[in-house]
Amino acid sequence: MSKADYKNPIPSKSQHALIVQQLGLKIVSGEISENEKLPSEVDLCEEYKVSRPVFREAIRVLNAKGLTYSRPKIGTVVRPKEEWHLLDPDVLFWLIQTTPEHEFFKTLSTVRRVLEPELAYIAASTANEEDIERIKHAYDGMEKATTVEEFIEPDIQFHLAIAKATHNDLLAYMSKMLVLPLQQSIQVTSLRPNLQGHSLPRHKAILTAIENKDPLSARHASLVQLDDTKMAYDLIKK
Repeated sequence: MSKADYKNPIPSKSQHALIVQQLGLKIVSGEISENEKLPSEVDLCEEYKVSRPVFREAIRVLNAKGLTYSRPKIGTVVRPKEEWHLLDPDVLFWLIQTTPEHEFFKTLSTVRRVLEPELAYIAASTANEEDIERIKHAYDGMEKATTVEEFIEPDIQFHLAIAKATHNDLLAYMSKMLVLPLQQSIQVTSLRPNLQGHSLPRHKAILTAIENKDPLSARHASLVQLDDTKMAYDLIKK
C-alpha cells in the first residue's frame, strides 16, 4: 500500500499520466462540468507542453475511465457523472481528493453498511479452515499492533479476508476496489484514544461468529462494528 494519502498524491513522471491526473481531478471536482467540452487539442497541447500523440493517449485513458467521450468534429466532452467508472482506482482516488471529508465518509459508511454485514453473513456459511485462518491472522496483526500505522493494514486485510471467504469473486473484487477509501476511513477513526480497546472486541465478535458458522451473529457483529466506526468519526470531528 502506498504511503501517499488522498491529500498528497504521488506525482507521476509520465507526461500523459500527469495530464490524466490533472484533467481527471478537474472533471471529478466539477471544475470542468458534466457535458462540457474540453478545450481544443491544440490549446491543451500548448498548456501541457506535450505532443499530440501524448495528449491523445491521455484522452484515451480518460475515455476508458468513463469520464469523457470523443467525437470527430466535436472534440472531447465530459460524460454525466452516472456514466463514470467510480470503482476505477484513479477515479475513486480523485473522488476522495475532491469530496469534503464528512460527505465522503457518509457515502462510504452507507456503502460499507450495505456490503460488510452481508459479506460477514455469507462468510459465516462458506468459510473453510483456510479462510478462517486468514481472518485470524489479520486479527492477530491488529492485536499485535503498537501504533495506528501498524493497525491499519491488518484491519484492511481482516475485511478483505472476510470478502474472500465468501468464495464469490465479484464480491471479493468489489471489496478490493474499496481498499483506498477504507484505508482513509480507518486512518481518521483510528485517531480515537484507546483504539484497540474499542476496535478489537468488535472485530473479535465478527471472527467468532464466522468461526462458529453463525451467519446472523456475524451480520449483527458487523453492524455493531460499523456503528462504532460512525460513533468514532462523530467523536473525533466534534
